[in-house]
Amino acid sequence: MTRNPAAPADAPARYAALALQLATHCVNECPDRTTARARMMDNIGRIRRNVAGSRAFIRQYNGMDVRLVVLPEYVLTGFPMQESPAEWREKAALTLDGPEYAALGAIAKEFDLYLAGNAYEVDPHFPELYFQCCFILSPAGEVVLRYRRLISLSAPTPYDVWDRYLEIHGIEKVFPVADTPIGRLAAIASEEIQYPEIARCHVMRGAEVFVHPTSEVGSPLMTTKEIARRARAAENLAYVVSANSARLDGIAIPGHSSTGMSKIIDYKGDVLAEAAAGGESMVATATIDLAALRAARRKTGLTNMLVRQPFQVYAKSYAGAVFHPQNLLLKDGVVRVPERGELTANQLADIERLAKEGRI
Repeated sequence: MTRNPAAPADAPARYAALALQLATHCVNECPDRTTARARMMDNIGRIRRNVAGSRAFIRQYNGMDVRLVVLPEYVLTGFPMQESPAEWREKAALTLDGPEYAALGAIAKEFDLYLAGNAYEVDPHFPELYFQCCFILSPAGEVVLRYRRLISLSAPTPYDVWDRYLEIHGIEKVFPVADTPIGRLAAIASEEIQYPEIARCHVMRGAEVFVHPTSEVGSPLMTTKEIARRARAAENLAYVVSANSARLDGIAIPGHSSTGMSKIIDYKGDVLAEAAAGGESMVATATIDLAALRAARRKTGLTNMLVRQPFQVYAKSYAGAVFHPQNLLLKDGVVRVPERGELTANQLADIERLAKEGRI
């Protein structure tokens, strides 16, 4: 768990959080890196304007300062469609000291808040690859949390180079938790909300508030991700601040396929606020009450599902079950770039093997 020394010591135990539902102007159709980078900076400019206006309105409306803003998944770029991993790395992946992170940090600093989002980025230890990363920037403009997505069919993950990744970063940076005056913050990337273990491993390290950048199908139905959002909140006694794309522009799919669904869920699994489908919105704003959450975690009774968990009972079953192997992009310490379509091919191989073993 990392402590953020730059955060103000007098930050309130109750504060407003905002799941900011924004359109993503994708870079897929940009002809080159220069054009793509210009569009990304334009997107950051739009983020700043929307953060500024939303923050001012919410303060005027309910008299409470917005201390946490969550942006949608891959809000600067969109996601790779036909691009190979090498092409997408060149076009869309951020560097850790690049101008995009600096510009986002300036927004957090200007408006004195924590700014969470999601982007593709290159780790200097793995320059051949890129990872999809959830980040949190502090009011000092510094990255205080960096969580790399572990389960993906469109990007390499730390699990693909697992042995070397652990050697360099250690398990605590696989499941990072930032201890801040607005709570112990952790991140879950998009569809990973459907995997209970991702949230649980963060909660084992103290997470209280999950930021969840997503870009998912907007639907009036109870989707699998929607069920999962509420379940992760209730079973972990944690808040979930989930921001979805308002639409996707500049990509070869209907723009409003991803829309609505942005919401804040409390530690009982109840939806506190939700933005409607069809456009950009600041409606998904609600109060995070850390004192109430901590009281719920520290009381006895059937409702304290978190404390009652006998985790060691499950450990041997997990250790002995290999559904998806590790290190598929690492051999004898050498990292390689996946071929186009390889990640999906790996999934097919896992399915065939598990079917033969009678596990699925």
